[in-house]
Amino acid sequence: MFNKIKALTLSIIIFAGLIFVYFVTYNFVEPKGYDFMVKHALTEKLPFDNKKQVYGSDDVMLVVIDSKTVDKYRWPWKRELNCKIYDYFQKYAHPALVVHDSIIATLDNDYPESDRKFFNSVSKLDNLIVGFMPSVAGWQSEAFGEVYDSAFKKFAVKAVDKTTSMPDFYSSLMPFPKPYFDSVKNAGSVSMLPGFINGSLSSYSMDEVFRNHEYVLKYKGNIYPSVAMKAFLMKNNNPEMVVTNSSIFFPELNCKIPQRTTKYQSIVPLKFYKLNKEGYSHTKISAVDVMDSFDNLSKGREPVINPEIFKDKIVVIGANVPAGTGLNDNKNTPVISNHPGVDIQATAIDNIIHNDFLKVLPHSINLLVTILGMLIVYGIIRLCDLFKSIGLSVSIIAGYIILASICFYSGIVINVMTPPVMFIVTMLVGYTHKFVLENRSKEKVKSAMGKYMSEDVMKRVIQNIDNLGLGGKKATVTVLFADIRGFTSMSETMSAQQVSEILNEYFTEMEPIISKYNGIINKFIGDAVMAIFGEPIQDKNHASNAVRCGYEMLLKVKELQKKWAGEGKPKIEIGIGINTGEVFVGNIGSVNRMEYTVIGDTVNLASRLESYNKVYKTKILISASTYEETKSFIDVMKISDVEIRGKSHKMNIYEVLKVID
Repeated sequence: MFNKIKALTLSIIIFAGLIFVYFVTYNFVEPKGYDFMVKHALTEKLPFDNKKQVYGSDDVMLVVIDSKTVDKYRWPWKRELNCKIYDYFQKYAHPALVVHDSIIATLDNDYPESDRKFFNSVSKLDNLIVGFMPSVAGWQSEAFGEVYDSAFKKFAVKAVDKTTSMPDFYSSLMPFPKPYFDSVKNAGSVSMLPGFINGSLSSYSMDEVFRNHEYVLKYKGNIYPSVAMKAFLMKNNNPEMVVTNSSIFFPELNCKIPQRTTKYQSIVPLKFYKLNKEGYSHTKISAVDVMDSFDNLSKGREPVINPEIFKDKIVVIGANVPAGTGLNDNKNTPVISNHPGVDIQATAIDNIIHNDFLKVLPHSINLLVTILGMLIVYGIIRLCDLFKSIGLSVSIIAGYIILASICFYSGIVINVMTPPVMFIVTMLVGYTHKFVLENRSKEKVKSAMGKYMSEDVMKRVIQNIDNLGLGGKKATVTVLFADIRGFTSMSETMSAQQVSEILNEYFTEMEPIISKYNGIINKFIGDAVMAIFGEPIQDKNHASNAVRCGYEMLLKVKELQKKWAGEGKPKIEIGIGINTGEVFVGNIGSVNRMEYTVIGDTVNLASRLESYNKVYKTKILISASTYEETKSFIDVMKISDVEIRGKSHKMNIYEVLKVID
């Protein structure tokens, strides 16, 4: 029961750890992988692929108030200078739409006449879209807010709101000055919020990378467009839209924009384009060139910029001047850390007018792919050997990264970092689990082997597991044989179960005594036991230990005799033979079946000595070689000139009477 609870607890900890790693990777590492793929796969094309367009469309052009412009017209300038740009487009260029990525929040009290001219130019441009900025902060004056909100409804779009998770995140607007408000015919939000396309934390991202666009927003119960959405609507005669949690649908156009609503906003991932040498993905014209062209055309001179290049195009006006001028509108995007905001707005317009959107795989599919990959990796680890499993697992990770690259190249967004990280974590968990299981299995095998062979022999086998083979070495050891007297006749009067019970108890008591004196049990031979001293445990006192072991075995048998007498079991006696000499020790047998043992005349003599106990009515007999090693601490009775079977000459043997401590 305890092991089950332990296993369950460990499983819960591992599962919780996997969830934690997934959460951290998905929210904090995955965005980096997404950015890398956008920059290196989405905005690049292969040499043989001529169909893929990596730069922004020629249908969208930029007019930028840049360093060149402010070098000539010192900033801040009078607003009437904007009139040169507006009037250039109204009188000469005739673009389809003009989108001004700017916010006018106050009047220029120092130059009221300049403002009047500016507002007059704005009122003449029916195709001009200006920016407004929603805010999460509430109105300072609720009364003013109510009046302004009511008037601002003129910029709301025809929309059927079917969203259930798109809240009124914004609480107020940055108000237009009234003359400007009265002049403006079309407006759209220029708000941008950083965040990851599928981040589960929130729409806001700690890395402050701008990856998405908010094409529509809900404010005080109405749907308002971004400048990009407003451009699309005006280009298509202001069709009605249906806004849901997952899309913006235009029934009249049979067109659908995929989106994802969060508790903050609705987001659509931008499909970024490759930047040119100037740092823009769309054709960029300096505002000063447009202004100079207007002046030249007004005077009948050749323009710097031919108005024909803007005909029927969507022109986005914005500012991008280095810090210090107040015109630095750069953002951190996946393609560059200082991406001009005006180019980001142009990208959003380009995406929507060409229906050029990324296809984002649902989170459920990404999760399913991750789990399936983890199961495959784990299965490979369990079923294959180390090198093969590592090779296959690494191949799966590399293959997935290649697949993700192909997907991004094709405009399909799939998780890049999360699956490989989870595969690697699975490898760590899998190999750890496999290591634990193999160790547990080895321990079970060792435990089982220990019941069939000496623990020391087992250790020797394990240490040389890769070099097992037949063969061995010569060594001087002491061999002990112990045999039960009269076992055959005793077993004839008892059942097999009773005999096995007595033998098991007898051997159970003998084994620790042999181990105590650094001996190993080489084998059980029926009712006899053969033990070796000196190998594989290196012991220079192997002869002394063998004799002490034999003597203690006799004492233990006397204790068993008393116990068994009380249990009504028969009395047993044992005889012990001990001999010291040179043997061959090692693996004996065949290449498929071998046994660690000792062979040689020394072994045979030890067996003969054990059998002579019956002849001389003794308990423990040792050879002359063993006696020479142990005579300092034993009392013996010498039995002279014994004729040993198999020996050509007689020899002396000794009965051990007592071991002197």
